[in-house]
Amino acid sequence: MVTKACTRCHRLMEEERCAVCNVTSSKNWSGFLIVMDPENSQIAEELNISLPGEYALRVR
Repeated sequence: MVTKACTRCHRLMEEERCAVCNVTSSKNWSGFLIVMDPENSQIAEELNISLPGEYALRVR
């Protein structure tokens, strides 16, 4: 399957719609970020990430 990213929260997935935001996903993304502990991560705070998981840095 092709990995896609949510156009709103940037979460990576294989589905057509994000399970968190219920927004369509895009195949056009770049950058890869894994957040394991969003409560103690300065990067997650800067990117407004509140759930652990895999994220794209840029989504078009």
